[in-house]
Amino acid sequence: MNRWLCRPWVIVLLTVLLILLDQVTKGLAVRFLKGQESFVLWEGVFELHYLENRGAAFGMLQGQRSFFLIAGIFVSAAAVFFFRYMSEDRRFFPIRLIGVFFLAGAWGNMLDRFRLSYVVDFFYFSLIDFPIFNVADIYVSVGTAVLAVLILFYYKDEELKTLLDKWKGRKE
Repeated sequence: MNRWLCRPWVIVLLTVLLILLDQVTKGLAVRFLKGQESFVLWEGVFELHYLENRGAAFGMLQGQRSFFLIAGIFVSAAAVFFFRYMSEDRRFFPIRLIGVFFLAGAWGNMLDRFRLSYVVDFFYFSLIDFPIFNVADIYVSVGTAVLAVLILFYYKDEELKTLLDKWKGRKE
């Protein structure tokens, strides 16, 4: 059974690569979009629009850097715990991958907050006037949606109970 995502160095490498992708896209946004008009990719639907977000998702918690530091430390600690106790069974590969996406998303935005005091956002769905977002936000949002689908439709209750029991330290 292939368990490559169970190896710590693979988790770290994949997380770092995803963070780099996030940071490169934000760097490109700063270079080509900052101080410019929005770049329309699909008229009335989707555009690239530079925004310096000093809060969390949807502009909440403006200027709360300490809160974000604590949240980032919590997410990192939870990820270490998660990877330490997650089943190495191949069936749980999707959940392990989602954990990598959560970690990369949290660190991608946390790096911006502490390096710049804001997060660079630049994707904008004008069709539905959706809040402007970035690649790290995509990692977390898509990961959350996929996790919900997996829990609701893919994993059986017994499998989820076994995972919870393992995390609680029970052996059955």
